[in-house]
Amino acid sequence: MMFREVVAQSVPFSDDVGMSDALWSKLIGTVPSVLWVAFAATVYFTLRGTIVQRMVPRLTAVRALGVEVELAGELLDRAQDESTTTVTATARRTALGRLEHAADVLRGGKLLWVDDRPEGNAPLVELFRTAGMHIDVTLSTEEATPLFRRRPYDIIVSDIDRDGDRQAGIKMLRLLEQYKIDVPVLIYTGRFDPERGVDRRIFAATTAPVELVHYVIDLMERARLGSL
Repeated sequence: MMFREVVAQSVPFSDDVGMSDALWSKLIGTVPSVLWVAFAATVYFTLRGTIVQRMVPRLTAVRALGVEVELAGELLDRAQDESTTTVTATARRTALGRLEHAADVLRGGKLLWVDDRPEGNAPLVELFRTAGMHIDVTLSTEEATPLFRRRPYDIIVSDIDRDGDRQAGIKMLRLLEQYKIDVPVLIYTGRFDPERGVDRRIFAATTAPVELVHYVIDLMERARLGSL
């Protein structure tokens, strides 16, 4: 009777041993995976500083670019609100696309803006300054003359009518010739009739903000190529 009891009690022990062996086999089988996880964790925490340093500038650049493009769109829309011309969505996207890819071309450019009503040009002035350009704003030819005589500008943007003089912008062109200042001039004005002709000193004339953006980029590209 005692022998049967001993045998009966020993059976569960054998089962426990079998289960322990199976458990150990599973544990041993997971060791390589655990080691790989530990190795990866060690490498990550060891190189974490380097990884972060390399990623942060790239993420910052992407974020900054997104902010610049968004801001450029807002400024271009504000400039359009000040204009009497209409612009298509395609033309707007094209102008913003050029601005995005022309950052290196515009950065450091020097532009003189002559207009007796600068408030209407404020969004575009801010737009070009955001792109890294240096902008001087003057209200008259008299104010502009000492500036363009002593400072090397890449572009001059001017209106035509100023203070009741419908030829003020054209008269400024004659002064540029008198002082032998060879700077391309863009006419940006709310009232312009191309059928009246364009002075030979004028690179382009427009009433549309998106077109002015293209012209400024075109001229800065030429200035950069000329300096190579």
